[in-house]
Amino acid sequence: MAEHQVTKSPAVVASGANPTSERCIMLIFGASGDLTKRLLVPALYNLACDGLLHENFAVLGTAMDAMTTEQFRERMSADIKKFHTRKEFDQAVWDKLIAKFHYVPGSFGDANVLATLKSEVARLDAAHDAGGNVLFYFAVAPKFFGLLCENLHVHGFKEGEGWKRIIVEKPFGTDLASALKLNREVLANWSENQIYRVDHYLGKETVQNLLAFRFSNGMFEPLWNKNYIDNIQFNVSEAVDVEGRGGYYDSSGVLRDMMQNHMFQMLAYLCMEVPGSFEPDAIRNEKAKLLQSVREYTPDEVARYCVRGQYGPSLDKPGYRQEKDVNPESKTETYAAARFHIDNWRWEGVPIYLRSGKALWKRGTEIVVEFKKAPEPMFRGTPVTSLAQNRLIFHIQPYQGIEIQFQAKIPGPRMNLQPVHMKFGYGDAFKASRYTGYEVMIYACSHGDATLFSRGDLVEAAWRVAQPILDSWRDAPVDFPNYIRSTWGPKAAAEMIARDGRRWHEVVTEDVLKQSPLFRDGDTLFLEQVIMALKPRQVSAGEMIITKGEVGREMYLLEQGEVEVLDDGGNVIKLLTDGDVFGEVGVLLSQPRNANVRAKIPTDLYVLDKADFSRILRDNPNFAFAIQQVAKERFSINVKTESLISST
Repeated sequence: MAEHQVTKSPAVVASGANPTSERCIMLIFGASGDLTKRLLVPALYNLACDGLLHENFAVLGTAMDAMTTEQFRERMSADIKKFHTRKEFDQAVWDKLIAKFHYVPGSFGDANVLATLKSEVARLDAAHDAGGNVLFYFAVAPKFFGLLCENLHVHGFKEGEGWKRIIVEKPFGTDLASALKLNREVLANWSENQIYRVDHYLGKETVQNLLAFRFSNGMFEPLWNKNYIDNIQFNVSEAVDVEGRGGYYDSSGVLRDMMQNHMFQMLAYLCMEVPGSFEPDAIRNEKAKLLQSVREYTPDEVARYCVRGQYGPSLDKPGYRQEKDVNPESKTETYAAARFHIDNWRWEGVPIYLRSGKALWKRGTEIVVEFKKAPEPMFRGTPVTSLAQNRLIFHIQPYQGIEIQFQAKIPGPRMNLQPVHMKFGYGDAFKASRYTGYEVMIYACSHGDATLFSRGDLVEAAWRVAQPILDSWRDAPVDFPNYIRSTWGPKAAAEMIARDGRRWHEVVTEDVLKQSPLFRDGDTLFLEQVIMALKPRQVSAGEMIITKGEVGREMYLLEQGEVEVLDDGGNVIKLLTDGDVFGEVGVLLSQPRNANVRAKIPTDLYVLDKADFSRILRDNPNFAFAIQQVAKERFSINVKTESLISST
């Protein structure tokens, strides 16, 4: 289920600055389905709890399930107990809300059913003084959107006073041709300003904050261009697999399901030109211009800039091709990574990287803006040998906040630098209630605010970028599966970005480090310093990581996978797995390696250089002592403090 934090400052809550939604009757097609019980009804309940739902409001549900209004209310009352997102359930609020729920069974293709619905809408409108306002919610498959729009028109639902608006769910089409066809069908009888194409990702407060961050802070907008930004990375990582939805997913894939809608929308917010105002069309015009500037790839460019993947089995869990309702020879991608080009003056030459996948190592959505390095010549003659890039990180979910990474001088008589970061967390600055993501969409639609909804030309522009990739992948052979569950994804994605001299930015947590005995007792400040210094590396099965006799100057933290420690004859003397650390002697003593280490399976690692490790230990003398004890206990070696903190 989607998660969302609606944040309110104490001042806003106290002043009651947010008006309620507009009065209306909400007619839900597909009212017996998962979307209604898991997201729409909990969203309405949240709005009611927060005093944002108009008193003159009612719900009319319809679906094929044969139910009375009372039975519909009973079902919704049972479901809300499972799917509400509040810390405590407010029975009084729910009782008042559910009394406004009504139901009519039948097919929306049946003229008699539509006549009954029209009559019931009129009755509820009069009973609740809704002013003739009707919000139609299509919680049905996209193939029915055109038929529903036509039937509502034919049966006179557009007539009478008040506004009439339609919310349609994603996906809006499965490719460019179907999206164009669907737009023609929907707009044949309804105007563009009556159609609200929902993308619940845009209901997330952190996504909306991209606009506020860019256009309300004068210190960043002058830097927001090719002169100062080196690259931008969008990451949507899902730890879950297809969760029993193999039938749907096998006809979709991550490019359709995530990248061409959610991620392109975030891309448009982050990179669009400054709009003339916050009026809906002013913002959507600039989003459209941005997406129309994204380069459409040739087949050769797809092969060069785009990577796809599919997860295989791991331990007792199936691979994608073994999932229920999935073709055993499926070529559907569960992972995609791509470099895109925005061909306009602001972003010309700046690589834009997008990646997303299922069954990965963590759940998390981040946007990483990497700035160009500062000039290094002035640091000649100081201990500083290189400068790191500044990063601005937008954490979308599950952690919600903004982080800035920059260089700071280490206290002491000489010019030594280390990376540090400042974090802003929504939960620290605002009162927050967990929302489903649909509250904002329903609320905005009732007010006629289309800012967060996709316009037809936006949908078409996104599909024009995605279509050449889909076409190339459909025709090209592929070797699946190519990544293991709970990893960072296929190594080809790391190789793709490495060809540009860059690497993916992985967000590491303290929990990962504390899996290792070396870091288990470290305090938060120490662990954050280590996290800033870690460099991700992916290795293939059979790849040699450490060669005996080489002088080691780095250690390795095994995120996921298996590596073998080998003797001189190539025999395995030890197997290391998730959370293990190896190569510590190289960091502690900088002496020749005493064994070979080889990846048994595709493995994800973090590398920590001795220079970084020694720098961190200089600030943490107590932990340096702990490292000396570990070295003595595990390796029977005595490490002098001066050797431990020396970077040479």
